[in-house]
Amino acid sequence: MANAYDIFGGVCVFVVSVQLLRKVFPWLYENLLGPKLFGSSIRLKEMGAWAVVTGATDGIGKAYAKALAKKGLNLVLVSRTRSKLEEVAKEIESESKVQTKIITADFTSGPEIYDDIRAQTADLEVGVLVNNVGMSYANPEYFLTLPDREKFINSVVTCNIFSVTRMCGLFLPGMVERRKGVVINISSLSAVIPAPLLTVYAASKAFVDKFSDDLATEYLHHGITVQSVLPGPVATNMSKIRRPTWMSCAPKTFVSSALATLGIARHTTGYYPHSLLQLGIDMIGLFSPYVSQKITLNTMNNIRARALKKAAKVAAAAETK
Repeated sequence: MANAYDIFGGVCVFVVSVQLLRKVFPWLYENLLGPKLFGSSIRLKEMGAWAVVTGATDGIGKAYAKALAKKGLNLVLVSRTRSKLEEVAKEIESESKVQTKIITADFTSGPEIYDDIRAQTADLEVGVLVNNVGMSYANPEYFLTLPDREKFINSVVTCNIFSVTRMCGLFLPGMVERRKGVVINISSLSAVIPAPLLTVYAASKAFVDKFSDDLATEYLHHGITVQSVLPGPVATNMSKIRRPTWMSCAPKTFVSSALATLGIARHTTGYYPHSLLQLGIDMIGLFSPYVSQKITLNTMNNIRARALKKAAKVAAAAETK
């Protein structure tokens, strides 16, 4: 009987060890060893002469545009404000000596914008697509008290979900025909961790992650690389983080790190500290999902309370003038 228990115990230890190794080694390779030791093996310039970046005038989108330009790709910059597009285009052409093309598009509007994008890029060999444009909450908020809730929901879904699928529909056919290309879809860490008070945004980004993963499988044997990038906190206007830190890095730092994972990780936070953040939250959730949910709820409520307090001060100051 003792031998039977010993054998059973040994089998259990073996199974658990194998499962841990199956999780640990890929995680280490995708988040640390691969990017740091080897970097991306994908030669982006060989994918095609042009890259398209949406939401290209600020933050992560602008950083991707600049990084791709430094690799020698011409840039199609797509965003809402022409003056900002012209400024970024001039900056990129000055720094990297590549061609740029600007397209104004409001991704919260109707499908007609995609006809315009198609027409303006019809003669371009687009080998890289970065779907970065996105819309988030002004501040964490409960679903039922979202300002102008129905309009907000429609805008988030249209901007965060519809844009990704339509842009892939525009540029993936050419990549498949040439049997090479890269699609980078910017999701969010909030898509895979508890994100109360960011419910609609987080759910829309979960769609982006799932869509990217299955699209990658569909077109893997057509020479197409599809990557889902799930950033944690980055110092951008959208996040309202003003000063970069080790955890809340600058967009340039983030994009440099994320590009090093291209071809190594299909699904990545893009930045090692963000992977550690996700790991920590996942480990807490493994032992008690309630605890991880409670921690994030308290964090979001604190951010919301500070935002409401600040808004009240601004309103009071305006009334006294």
